[in-house]
Order: sequence, then C-alpha cells, then structure tokens
Amino acid sequence: MLSFACFSPHPPILLPSVGSQEDREKVKNTIESLEKLGNELRKADPDILIISSPHPDWGFNVPLYFLASKIKNQNLKLYPNPQNYQSPNNVLIERSNRFTILPILTTLDSPKQHFKWGKDLYQKIKNLKLKASLIASGDMSHCLKPEGPYGFHPDGPKFDKDLIKCLNEKNIERFLMLDDIYPNSANCGLRSFSFLLGILEQSGIKWQPNILSYEGPFGVGYLVVDFKLRHKIINN
Repeated sequence: MLSFACFSPHPPILLPSVGSQEDREKVKNTIESLEKLGNELRKADPDILIISSPHPDWGFNVPLYFLASKIKNQNLKLYPNPQNYQSPNNVLIERSNRFTILPILTTLDSPKQHFKWGKDLYQKIKNLKLKASLIASGDMSHCLKPEGPYGFHPDGPKFDKDLIKCLNEKNIERFLMLDDIYPNSANCGLRSFSFLLGILEQSGIKWQPNILSYEGPFGVGYLVVDFKLRHKIINN
C-alpha cells in the first residue's frame, strides 16, 4: 500500500547549516512546502520510505532533513547519511519490524526505463504487504538564468513549464519524452520523477498532483509536489 508520494528538490542551500539567511529567504516557498510535506509524511506513518535521487549525499540528505525528521521517534537507520544505495533495476526489500529508509540512486538510463523499473518495484512492495511512502528527489532545469550554474538556455524554462503541464494533465507519454524534446534543459530530476510515477501507475491507485511550489531564484528550478492518493487499489 502506498501512503504518501512527493517530488522534492535537493539543493544544499535549503539547509540552515549551508545556506545563509538571505539565500534561504529567496527559497522560502520551497522550504515552507517541504515542511508541509514533512507533516504529511508523519501522518502517513509508513513502514518503509523509498527515496530515489540522481545524486548521493545531498540528493538524499536534503529531502530527508525536511521530511524523515518529522516521523515520530523512529529508528531512522539510514538518516541523516544514507549509505548502501541500490540501483533502480534490482531493488532488494526486506520486511523489517522497524521503520526503514531505502535510498535508490538513479542511473543514466532513459526516463522510460526508470518508469518501467518503478512499475517492477511496486510488485515487490505489494508482495511484502508494506505501507510505503515515496520521495522522488531531483531538481528541474539548471539553465534558467544567465547567472545560473549552466548559464541560460531556452530549453530550461520550456522544460520546467512543460513538465508541470504534463504532470497536471497526467500526460505520462510526453513526460517520459521531455529529455528528447528539450535536450539542453540540464535537468537532474526527470529519471527520479519517472521512477516514482512508474510505482504510482502500477499500483492502480488514483493519484492527483498538488503543486505546492515552484521557484528558481538561482537559475535552477525547484519543484515541490504532493501527490494526493486515493487508497482504493486495483489488483494487478
């Protein structure tokens, strides 16, 4: 059973130990949205938290700082420095008597492949009868502004706008092709996002994306999405 799902950005600047007060003020909408998600995740009370990311370290630690830290007095055995990352093509899950965080490091394979791997993973979740929560960690385009990390490219804002549109319209086919449509978007999150969508689609659960915030003050797009889940699951 799926109890929670979200997209989360992962810039280290969100952390109070890294970002200055001035910098964090510029991304306050993102921080407030992540804090809301943390409260929602606590209410979901999962057995296992599955988090995918294209990067180690901050790719996991930033979302977990805001989200997993809200879970009530659980033994966060991989928090705040997850290790033993698994590849999405062969995820091993074990049922445990304690709350577990499972970090999955995405590959350079296509978004379509990650979507398929997500569908495969759901069957393991279902077979173990786990109550699972999902976080897809990733940033949008890195070329939204000339002063951004990769400068400006028109593919950047087009990619971000189209991804949000695809998500709202549940246009999964186009969503999985966005890398091909905007080859110079310099995004890092599409594979992680596609992996989560594969899990949702295979579950048969009815889901609706709720865009909590989107901003890009430093030339990188930060998208926060809370997926509203209806828990009538279709047998697969």
